[in-house]
Amino acid sequence: MEQTAASRIKDHEPTPSPSSPPPSVSHPLLNPALRRAWRDLTTIQCGITPAHAVTIGPVDPTTASLMNLFDGTRGIPLLQEESRRLGLPEAHLPRLIARLSAAGLLDDATGGGPRTDALRKDPAALQRLRPDLMSLSLTDRSPGGGIRRIAARRTMSVQVRGAGRVGALIAATLSAAGIGSIDVMDGGQVEPWDVSPGGLPAEAIGERRDVAARRLVRRCTPGGPRAGPSPGEWPTSRHPPSSHPPGFALVVLAPRDGLTAHAPDPAAAAEFMASGTPHLYAGVLEATGMVGPLVLPGETACAGCLDLGRADQDRTWSRMLAQWRSGRRSPAQACDLGLATAVAGTAAAHALAALDGGRPSSTGLRWEMPLPDTDWRARQVAPHPDCTCGAARTEEREDTSASGPPHERMAE
Repeated sequence: MEQTAASRIKDHEPTPSPSSPPPSVSHPLLNPALRRAWRDLTTIQCGITPAHAVTIGPVDPTTASLMNLFDGTRGIPLLQEESRRLGLPEAHLPRLIARLSAAGLLDDATGGGPRTDALRKDPAALQRLRPDLMSLSLTDRSPGGGIRRIAARRTMSVQVRGAGRVGALIAATLSAAGIGSIDVMDGGQVEPWDVSPGGLPAEAIGERRDVAARRLVRRCTPGGPRAGPSPGEWPTSRHPPSSHPPGFALVVLAPRDGLTAHAPDPAAAAEFMASGTPHLYAGVLEATGMVGPLVLPGETACAGCLDLGRADQDRTWSRMLAQWRSGRRSPAQACDLGLATAVAGTAAAHALAALDGGRPSSTGLRWEMPLPDTDWRARQVAPHPDCTCGAARTEEREDTSASGPPHERMAE
């Protein structure tokens, strides 16, 4: 793994101007999320885990001393003075900065733009979000990338439908992770079995679920509630903000009745499909945790695709589903607390990955964990050709486009 990381630097090393560093880095900061260690006398490894570790070399002691000054407190002019004092050539600093930037090891302590400047002026929120910021600096290695994503989260609005053991904790987690506005929908009153660590507290028993959940969300907001989030922001070109209903970049469906997550009603998702709103399913049914699918309307499989696919595999499915939906059910579900917490955490992680501009593995796929096993199992949810969502036609067009004309395939 280290050899691969080392070659990554070599393969991506740019040829910077000999007189000035990249303009995007004004106050260089070696990524503090990655712990450094000397592998030998000339090689430094940044990071411990194979997924993020990068090895750089050769590094001489003088260059290492200069790198130790990349703590975000010094601008380029001061660093250049320090470089001269160490006896290094004039072009050494810009080359080093360009090399570390290309390797994804360099952050910018002042970069990111107006939104990040506003976040830096809210020290209480920034300190609460420090671990999230460090994590994002590993998934977005561009200088200032982590704090830009944190700042973008603060402009987004998400709706969570369901405020039981799973839904309330998802809402609280998204709020604590910096999402600017969380709306929670649910009916009825908080029951004793709704209470969970990190979710609805025991003192909320007897209150309206939505009221208690929204108070939980406000309590978890870093730096206190913020007014005026930009409605429907989705930071990917494939999903422009204008394609979503006012206020929500994502809807998370985490019903207390796990059947609704396991077999979602296509009619209930019609408003999301019509408006192009991304939505994610999560829940627990009969001691089986579920996360996904994340539906990108018109692109990936939806609730209708899931329903039609099951009917194809089992001709009695529709008959049984109608009985399960209309039959008498216990108010409390078989929802182990540890499993509910795992589902909520996983769903929140997938939601954040999507909101940060990624495409998590739950896109067009459902993850399931049936107890007593503790392994997540993947179940593919394929677009159905008879579903009106059009995802099957989109997938077919993408496959055809990727394959290329016949003569191009032969040439390969």
